[in-house]
Amino acid sequence: MNQGVPVPDRAERTITDEQWNDAVLIWRYHQMGHEVRPCSAAIGLGSHDLGVATASADLYRAGLFPVVVFSGGNSPTTAARLPRGEAVHYREHALGLGVPDEAILLETRAGNTGQNITLSREVLRASGVEVESLLLISKPYMERRSYATCRHLWPEVEVVCASEPLEFDDYVKSIGDEKLVVDMLVGDLQRIIEYPKLGFAIEQDVPGDVRDAYERLLRSGFDSRLINS
Repeated sequence: MNQGVPVPDRAERTITDEQWNDAVLIWRYHQMGHEVRPCSAAIGLGSHDLGVATASADLYRAGLFPVVVFSGGNSPTTAARLPRGEAVHYREHALGLGVPDEAILLETRAGNTGQNITLSREVLRASGVEVESLLLISKPYMERRSYATCRHLWPEVEVVCASEPLEFDDYVKSIGDEKLVVDMLVGDLQRIIEYPKLGFAIEQDVPGDVRDAYERLLRSGFDSRLINS
């Protein structure tokens, strides 16, 4: 059963039905399901995915925050796609979608999610923005990990998570590589499990069926985005 998400014809896929359904289960777990509401500020978390900037522009135009920090430098996975740095490319994309320059702050040094939060907090403070609530905008499968990280590093702020409203099959099409997307889902779930032990994030409950799907995908070789892989 594919839980309402279309499964492409086998000729169009490189993964099995079971792997697809396991990936959908994990995809849905990663999303927090928060109802977006107006917040003091937003952070657009850097990555390879310009959809974060698209979602930020949509949410800004909806009046949900007055200022957004685009955060991110470069990493081995983004340098070729976003050579001037994640935050810089996000800003350019958002400007092209109608977000005014005065509503955008840049943080160009972060190399991981913890730094995204910590360094963006410094940028907001330096700009005189008082933050009581924060809209975290990320890739769809990164909502839960960004939430857990922010709640650990900035516990006094109310956190609302958002992402581009895509179903799993649409996201796979946008990236164009099923194996890579599933590897990323598995890698983020490993971080949700392991990072609290390392002091990087708060603990998150992982339901048994999600853990089972994770273990099956690991055994099938979806492991290129694991910590220390």
